[in-house]
Amino acid sequence: MAQSSIREVARRAGVSVGTVSNVLNRPDLVAEATRDRVRAAIQELGFVRNESARRLRQGRRRSSDRRAAPRPRAFGIVVGDLTNPYATDVARGAELALYDAGHDALWLSSDHSPEKERRSLDMLAEHDAAGVLITPVALGAAGIERLRASSGMVVVLIDQSSPDVCSVQVDHVAGGDIAAAHLMALGHERIAFVTGAPAPAACVERGEGAARTLAKAGIGELMTLMQDGLSPTAGQAAAQRLLEMRPRPTGAFCANDLLAIGLVNELVRLGVRVPDDLAVVGYDDIELASSSAVPLTTVRQPRLAVGEEAAELALAEFAEGESHLHRQVILTPELIVRESA
Repeated sequence: MAQSSIREVARRAGVSVGTVSNVLNRPDLVAEATRDRVRAAIQELGFVRNESARRLRQGRRRSSDRRAAPRPRAFGIVVGDLTNPYATDVARGAELALYDAGHDALWLSSDHSPEKERRSLDMLAEHDAAGVLITPVALGAAGIERLRASSGMVVVLIDQSSPDVCSVQVDHVAGGDIAAAHLMALGHERIAFVTGAPAPAACVERGEGAARTLAKAGIGELMTLMQDGLSPTAGQAAAQRLLEMRPRPTGAFCANDLLAIGLVNELVRLGVRVPDDLAVVGYDDIELASSSAVPLTTVRQPRLAVGEEAAELALAEFAEGESHLHRQVILTPELIVRESA
């Protein structure tokens, strides 16, 4: 019978890939009934472990000898959407830090799908990755603990935080505050927040920061415009909707630069003067922001630094093992003023 994969064994036994790995390598960690079920699946499928591949992939096994030079390992980087320049910049920053430390990076995209996120994590466990740096979709505290226990991977969260996990995030509430305060300083009181569904937690926080700032100033509520996604196409579609809103906003804060660039380009095509008729502020400061039809005023995230910090936290936990103390790093965004607002 052709050799089956560890994933097929896990599916047949009704367990995770990490549990199969434990049965093969650390059977004492697995309940007897589960061990028997996995071994039965292995026999039924004719699974044969490739020992040479296993040794090539084999990484940290909590050894008491920490003085030995660490062998190269692979770390997974799971982001929401690799077509988003912000996500690729974060992944690039992480990859550079991992490479400098002698390790490799595997880039993966969840596409904001819980199922794809789960499959990505299973794949990393199957390939014995040392850790994962992830912008989570559905991975919560319980799932993180299961992942750690079954695979031994270290976990670092990006753009979300938890007290029992290392994390790196930007203060997005402050970022929304910065954007709204800038528009208010220019005299705008009717301000719309353009975002997408499903809205990642970071985008929700940006809207909350802007709404809080308007409320403190006592000038009314933030007008929220929900689009189908966070892409330039969604931004184009938002242009006509903004123009039809009553009362019509004079300022727009977009949840990311892709939305803002699409919005600005479509407004220009429609003959709307930016910023005279409608001022626009984006968020991220991706490379394309400065080359929009009207160069984009935006809230800059330290994109590479987010990835670098996440990688440093993962490497520290990988080296220190159970003695590692989890840290939550919060970085500060800044306003970049150009011509759109």
